[in-house]
Amino acid sequence: MPITEFRGDFSVRRSVDEEHIHRLNQTEEDLPPILVHYSTLRVIDGVHRLRAATLRGKREIEVEFFYGDEDEAFIRAVAENTRHGLPLPLADRRAAATRIIAARPHWSDQAIGLCSGLSAKTVAALRRRSTGDSPESNTRTGVDGRTRPVNGADGRRRAAREIGLRPDASLREIARVAGVSLGTAHDVRRRLRRGEDPVPLGLRRAEEPARPRREEGKERGEAPRAPAAAGAVDPSSLLEGLTRDPSLRQSLQGRRLLQLLHTRSVTAADWSALVDAIPPHRVATIVAIAHQYAESWEHFARALENREGPPA
Repeated sequence: MPITEFRGDFSVRRSVDEEHIHRLNQTEEDLPPILVHYSTLRVIDGVHRLRAATLRGKREIEVEFFYGDEDEAFIRAVAENTRHGLPLPLADRRAAATRIIAARPHWSDQAIGLCSGLSAKTVAALRRRSTGDSPESNTRTGVDGRTRPVNGADGRRRAAREIGLRPDASLREIARVAGVSLGTAHDVRRRLRRGEDPVPLGLRRAEEPARPRREEGKERGEAPRAPAAAGAVDPSSLLEGLTRDPSLRQSLQGRRLLQLLHTRSVTAADWSALVDAIPPHRVATIVAIAHQYAESWEHFARALENREGPPA
């Protein structure tokens, strides 16, 4: 295609690298064809190759056409410039990711990150700054093409509501209406049958404000409240029954489990005294440890539930 026919590029890079153009001009190997947007004749990938060909005095260059709209062409330009050739500078990758967020707000942070060469965490920060007060989609499309809710807790609550309204509906139907996976719908129903919150501890904690709840209660003049029991049965009586079970007492791992259950056990009556006994300069440390223990036990409970299998 004649070099004079091109109408610019998609400006993925803020500036060209003159040294890279010089290196390409000096090579004796045939360079790959450049990628060009068919509708606009703008270069998607190969600006440096095009400049090198011009320096060589060539009037034509081999091209490969891309068929799609301009947003798709820009995204392809970002992906191509990230994967090979001259590395795309960080500032250019961040600018590209910001533009992709605007063009494809339903894409997940990971999907945009893979395209632009950034971490999902960096993309999430760029999304927060770029969206501001504008409404955001409740779902994201991942790298695998599947659509998932941004807030897993909301999806679980929708599933719980549907199960309550239509107890005879199939799990597949509940999952479809609530916008959650079949596995999530199954876990929600299992939790509801046991009288538990359909949202696991980790997701509930993610929704909490950054300030510790105890400080919020102090501002309202409330005394610290003991946490609610996990079920109607007193855990201490359950633990007593486990202690008498020979299958646990007569094995090394069983005895270790019983010891852990006893040492990590705190009754509701203990909370007030324990809270008052903690010096102020150690509160943050103990809060972090308590959260870690709670998370570990949550994972342990999940592992046991998965081994137990779905309810009949």
